[in-house]
Amino acid sequence: MDRADPTRSAVTLRIEVAYSPAPRQVQVVTLELPAGSTLADALRASRLLEQHGLALEGLRCGVWGRVQALDWPLRDGDRVELYRPLTVDPKEARRLRYKRQRRA
Repeated sequence: MDRADPTRSAVTLRIEVAYSPAPRQVQVVTLELPAGSTLADALRASRLLEQHGLALEGLRCGVWGRVQALDWPLRDGDRVELYRPLTVDPKEARRLRYKRQRRA
């Protein structure tokens, strides 16, 4: 994303909010928010919480792959991400895949 786009006003931020409700499914919402907006503001504006029945409290989310607090101030071009809980420990999943491949 070009952060030096002269056609956009300095008082608005272009933000992407991404959520993966299931493996290989990603929903991305592009928003224009006022300067000074927080991570929580972006989540509310995206309406992804309501669509998927998620509550803002206790939600794991971040910016560009790093978990951040809901009051984290956003910058132009940020990508807000909602993280779903792991259903299987990643190490255990690798072990199971290895066992299946070995049998085949």
